[in-house]
Amino acid sequence: MTAARRLLWGLFSVLSTMVLFGLSCAAFSLGRGDWLAFFRSPARLGALGVSLALSAAAAWPNFGGMNPGKREDRRNRWIFGPVLVLSLGLAVLPPYLDGRDLWVADEAVTPYVGLALLTLGGTLRLAAVFVLGRRFTGLVAIQEGHRLQTTGLYRHVRHPSYTGALLYMAGYVLVFRCWLGLLLVAATLAVLLARMDAEEALLESEFGEEYASYRRRTWRLMPWVY
Repeated sequence: MTAARRLLWGLFSVLSTMVLFGLSCAAFSLGRGDWLAFFRSPARLGALGVSLALSAAAAWPNFGGMNPGKREDRRNRWIFGPVLVLSLGLAVLPPYLDGRDLWVADEAVTPYVGLALLTLGGTLRLAAVFVLGRRFTGLVAIQEGHRLQTTGLYRHVRHPSYTGALLYMAGYVLVFRCWLGLLLVAATLAVLLARMDAEEALLESEFGEEYASYRRRTWRLMPWVY
């Protein structure tokens, strides 16, 4: 990916984040009946600032974008629809319920736990993009000159980018005190499991025993858990 394309991707990421938080602000304000109330929470402002910073940083890694490479499993493209719907649900439902003060946690610490998880998850996701570089794409694909990454972030976990994404989403939900919203995160996990199945099948077909051995000695998302 050229420098110009990376810059455009960074701009797209920032704009997408602004749309996400714009929807959340509107949903929260609709529930609360106060358009400025969204900005009175340090945790919500922190989540916005961290998300914008991570989105801007997405312009730096030289990743593969949506490059199908030399071989792609096109059957997995169906996940984009459910992921979009679930993302919109995450953007709207938790802030609306928080604004209405319905089915949310009373503990003042919950939004800050959410902010910590959001920051950790977003950083982990971006770090995985940096590590893989042009091998990291939005598609299930094998790139030209593709090699396995089995060190660093990938030494014990096969999908740290998905771990990061799920932590970010869980943190986003908790910033709005909405434990019910974790059901949407669970639904996203179900979709990502299908994605991981497709990725692992493609990698094993490409690298054979090298990947099979790596798969046997690692965890999918979190060491000693799964």
